[in-house]
Amino acid sequence: MKLRFRCLPELFGLVPEPVPARSSLPEWLRAAPAMIPSETLGGAEVRGLKQCPPLIDALSLGVMFRLATDVTVQEGELSWDWEPPASLAARQTRAPIGLHVPEQASGVPFGLPPDQFVVKFTNFWTVTAPEGVSLLFTHPLNREDLPFRTLAGMVDCDRFRDGFVHFPAIWRDPGFEGVLPAGTPVAQGFPIRREALELDCAPMSPAELAAHGKVQDGLQDDPGLYRKSFRATRAQ
Repeated sequence: MKLRFRCLPELFGLVPEPVPARSSLPEWLRAAPAMIPSETLGGAEVRGLKQCPPLIDALSLGVMFRLATDVTVQEGELSWDWEPPASLAARQTRAPIGLHVPEQASGVPFGLPPDQFVVKFTNFWTVTAPEGVSLLFTHPLNREDLPFRTLAGMVDCDRFRDGFVHFPAIWRDPGFEGVLPAGTPVAQGFPIRREALELDCAPMSPAELAAHGKVQDGLQDDPGLYRKSFRATRAQ
């Protein structure tokens, strides 16, 4: 599936391009051990999350949108030293982060402290999807190391293709001090075809129950069975 991204001519080469999420894997995944001694199990070695294909495939799925420039966080304030060129042909903000006033999040269970603004990461790229395809934008999956949580939203990018989709987020770590570097993942996008779901729920047939037992026994004998026998090859 092909997705098309466009930025203002003045900003091309100055703002990070969206990238396949597989090229933006977190450092903690690379550093995580593959095998770990478990005190709970008397020192026996167990497989770490680094060996969990579903977790890795979720981290690698879709497209990653990234922070445009370094943002300094100090005493609860966000600031940046960045002056990209202005465009006379567009009204796009040049700020890497905007906001929603606290009242706009009234009545929602997002854990926003009273009077705290909702941050909004600026996206400098339009997105064009194929006919019948929407994009689900959400917090980068399994990225609990980030001091914010991007809110999820769905946009019909086959129709809304000439405007910018920005990413509101709850700042959830009030004690964070430091720099969010340019290129920090701020939203992960997943193309989804708009089609009706059909749900078929029923008890297992004898054949299905036998197949289920075979898989369960196989997983017990070989923890890597899913990766070896069931995991689909991902396009590079």
